[in-house]
Amino acid sequence: MWGYLSLLPVFLAFWAVASIWTVFAIAVANRAVNLTEGIPYISLCGSYPPQSCIFSQLLNMGAAMAAWVCILRYHQLRDWGVRRWPNQLILWSGLLCALGTSVVGNFQQKNQRVTHLTGAFFAFFVGHLYFWLQLLLSWRMKGLPQPGPPWIRPLRLVLCSLCTILMVAMVVLYTWPLRSASAACEWAVAMLLFTLFGLLAVDFSSLNSCTLCLQPGPASTFSPPPASPISLQAQAL
Repeated sequence: MWGYLSLLPVFLAFWAVASIWTVFAIAVANRAVNLTEGIPYISLCGSYPPQSCIFSQLLNMGAAMAAWVCILRYHQLRDWGVRRWPNQLILWSGLLCALGTSVVGNFQQKNQRVTHLTGAFFAFFVGHLYFWLQLLLSWRMKGLPQPGPPWIRPLRLVLCSLCTILMVAMVVLYTWPLRSASAACEWAVAMLLFTLFGLLAVDFSSLNSCTLCLQPGPASTFSPPPASPISLQAQAL
């Protein structure tokens, strides 16, 4: 039976898809983008108010959920016996993806282009690396658990490969420039990354709960406060 934590990646995927398409619909409705000129970039749809405010809030919430998914995945891989350094590499790539998503939402392309593009690099390219690292880990560690049906790993391989092809095409088309085709690739990459996040629900299917454990420091480092002279005098009396 699937635990409730498996719903988190699914909810994240639906939230992300609904967020960017909602912003797109608002941008089209108030004519912030003109579809007759071609397909707009996701960032362009969220560059002008009022959708820029909605864009920031929705991406911030999505980034928080993505970070929580990455942390859960880190602890799961640790419990499965994955060594510390590859597991931390996977964790930090996922956290950078979440951070980049928040930066994209808060620093619009219209206002802070360099910062926005840096966030987009983390969100797309480092986020893409996050799933490739996990896929390579599953192939290297033969004893690693593989929850779900046997076609899940080949499906992830196909999705990651499509992401790589589309991201290369996105950059090449942008430099030619064929901006509308490049924007179409960007939308497709975003949908694929959201799908890959949603597929983590299969891995979380065996998680029933999550517990926060706090470890106290060594007892030798703790020294009680000195007794006050008043209390000593009272004891002497």
